[in-house]
Amino acid sequence: MSLLRKKDVSVMLDAGSHSKLARHLSGIDLVLLGIGAIIGTGIFVLTGTGALYAGPALPVSFIISAIVCALAALCYAEFSSMIPVSGSVYTYTYATLGELIAWIIGWDLLLEYGLAASAVATGWSGYFQSLLAGFGLELPKILTAAPGAVPGETTYFNLPAFAVLMVITLLLSRGIKETKRINNIMVLVKVAVVILFIVVGIWYVEPGNYQPFAPFGVSGILQASAIAFFAYLGFDAVTSAAEEVKDPGRNLPIGILGSLAIVTVLYVIVSAIMVGIVPFKQFEGVDSPVSLALKVAGQDWVAGFVDLGAIVGMTTVILVMTYGLIRLLFAMSRDGLLPAVFSDVDEKTHTPVKATWILGTIAALLAGFVPLGTLAELINIGTLAAFALISVAIIILRKTQPDMKRVFKVPFVPVLPILSVLACFLLMTNLAGFTWIAFFIWTGIGLLIYFGYGRRRSNLHQ
Repeated sequence: MSLLRKKDVSVMLDAGSHSKLARHLSGIDLVLLGIGAIIGTGIFVLTGTGALYAGPALPVSFIISAIVCALAALCYAEFSSMIPVSGSVYTYTYATLGELIAWIIGWDLLLEYGLAASAVATGWSGYFQSLLAGFGLELPKILTAAPGAVPGETTYFNLPAFAVLMVITLLLSRGIKETKRINNIMVLVKVAVVILFIVVGIWYVEPGNYQPFAPFGVSGILQASAIAFFAYLGFDAVTSAAEEVKDPGRNLPIGILGSLAIVTVLYVIVSAIMVGIVPFKQFEGVDSPVSLALKVAGQDWVAGFVDLGAIVGMTTVILVMTYGLIRLLFAMSRDGLLPAVFSDVDEKTHTPVKATWILGTIAALLAGFVPLGTLAELINIGTLAAFALISVAIIILRKTQPDMKRVFKVPFVPVLPILSVLACFLLMTNLAGFTWIAFFIWTGIGLLIYFGYGRRRSNLHQ
């Protein structure tokens, strides 16, 4: 039964209230943090890939993914208002499902946060090189992509992807106040660019491009939803900031649900305009589908702004995902499940500086050596597993601690959490077989680490 030992919620709250992390974030900061994490590679790169599966029905795929995320987001909002402590769903499952399940989900979340930062850095590299080309500059070919990323070309290392992650690591090591300011500015810039695309592009939509609306049927729409799901990842990273938020019980739900609502509206409109301007088959092999739509519309000047917005947008995603990764390992280390170096907080910056440099460097090396496609699907399956478990945890906590204070409550429990679990498994079944194999291998490695290290060093074991 020691595998199912649970951490007392009052102990968690006490640890959070005595945290050495500085509280600088407001509700608006959290909404911008969430938008910063979400709008990036999904809208600027993967929309073209989704269109090849769903055709003109791509907006429907985005709506389905948004519904899946919204069901999980409601559960996140209740937990974050009730247990405002770093660690996201790892912390919540530790209080409800027990230590082993908490470890597994924490380990799986490393796929989301760590690999997402690396994957988005890879997408960022493509746009950055395109921007350099506009000025007549070009990097040596061997330093433009990971080995094997470009068929028929010899590449050894993605230098821009590595470099941007190291710069982000430097920023995060300086403290949350400085990180917040830069993130807020970049988020406002990229939202302005997305709105510019909508205002300009809507006049060039050809109704004939919407026929046939769903050329590959429901199956194609669901496959595109599994891909589009990646575009929404990041809203849960808001909960990682719990111990750095002013009035977390009120502001965390605002940050989670507010950012998801704003981004969903923008995604649906942008995807509808894209497939209305460009026949969906033309997105084959295109790395920057939004720019392609504007060029087809004859608006090359706006395409330049979109490239700049994509670079800024992806930078904020890398920033927030790396931040979430560091705070997740901070929580797991504080519980004794990982080495203490990950929870060592610097007295001057009030951030886990050592963990920041260790994890930032690992993510940068992954971005330099691993292709984007290999990273993306692994991220999706880890996140869907986390969403399913947090939905189960809400049902359990309503039964075991019904009187606990909840600033926000999920409506229609257990119906909505059950729907969330089913929706997550539906999207998981549309992922490739290789992804499942890699997921089980990753989980197996995590179990070896837990039984070999974490179980005996856990604070609860002591």
